[in-house]
Amino acid sequence: MNQEGLLLDLTDNEWPISTIDHDRLIVRAIVVDNEDNFYFVRANRDDDFGKATLIETAGGGVETGEDLVTAIKRELAEELGVNVEVVCKIGVVSDYYNLIHRHNINNYFLCKVISFGDKHLTKDEIEDFHLSTLKLKYEEALGEYEKCRCTGLGRLVANREIPVLKRAKELLYR
Repeated sequence: MNQEGLLLDLTDNEWPISTIDHDRLIVRAIVVDNEDNFYFVRANRDDDFGKATLIETAGGGVETGEDLVTAIKRELAEELGVNVEVVCKIGVVSDYYNLIHRHNINNYFLCKVISFGDKHLTKDEIEDFHLSTLKLKYEEALGEYEKCRCTGLGRLVANREIPVLKRAKELLYR
């Protein structure tokens, strides 16, 4: 697997910074099938960040003792119900959520769908985030990210994920 890749260090210009008191190691993936469909999650949130409907790559926190590839396969099975082949690591995006005092270290992977099965969402993902699956073509996905820029959290997510999606397209069609 290619270890070189995109490296972005983003700041949170949406909320004032007081202190960052913890890091979160995260895995995320651009997931694509053989028909060039991309898979994302849609979150409908109403929390400290405000009310927002977002498109986001599937993924989440790395558990203690878990390597990144195991973590991304687990997260994709939970959130999308998908079994994948990890093609390569796209890169790392470091970003901040000042409102919750957190620094995120997002490890992005490009993954190809092998098969679909059942999702295994957590109670929070169902009740608080109302996660659902989005199946989109590349241009549709870019459009969804742009539509979500109307909220502060939507801008943070779009700033983090649009460069990754564009890099994934380059890797897929080189």
